[in-house]
Amino acid sequence: MPKGTSSKVLANNKRASFDYAIEDTIEAGLVLTGTEIKSVRKGKISIGDAFVRFDGGEAILWNSNIAHFEQGNRYNHEQLRPRKLLLHKKQIATLMGSVSRDGYTIVPLKVYIKNGYAKCLIGLGRGKKKFDKRDDLKKKDAKRDIDRALRDKQKY
Repeated sequence: MPKGTSSKVLANNKRASFDYAIEDTIEAGLVLTGTEIKSVRKGKISIGDAFVRFDGGEAILWNSNIAHFEQGNRYNHEQLRPRKLLLHKKQIATLMGSVSRDGYTIVPLKVYIKNGYAKCLIGLGRGKKKFDKRDDLKKKDAKRDIDRALRDKQKY
């Protein structure tokens, strides 16, 4: 894909917005091998169970599943290996400080291709309680009912 063109979202973590109240988002680059990037471009990536941890001053993406590349034969990658995220030192320092607070974690929200490079949108999230999740579902249902009523009214 030529530089300067954008692409669709390859993986989306819908569960993250349900389980966490996302307060801040940061775009990070992904360090991938040859067969991994080919598989990601085909959309064979899952970030539903993924999370970010810090190891030696580096941000590492754990539990992201990138399927084997069909034509990769013996040079294929390990599916669940930890993958390094590319961030600036200041961004890593602020994220490490934020995660040290109680109840906060970093979760991947989206994976996409931008200017030919694989990017991951990560979010700083605070875990929701059960009643928060119920309130969100009630608001979502009410909004859907209102939209449906308005749409039906506009037809007549």
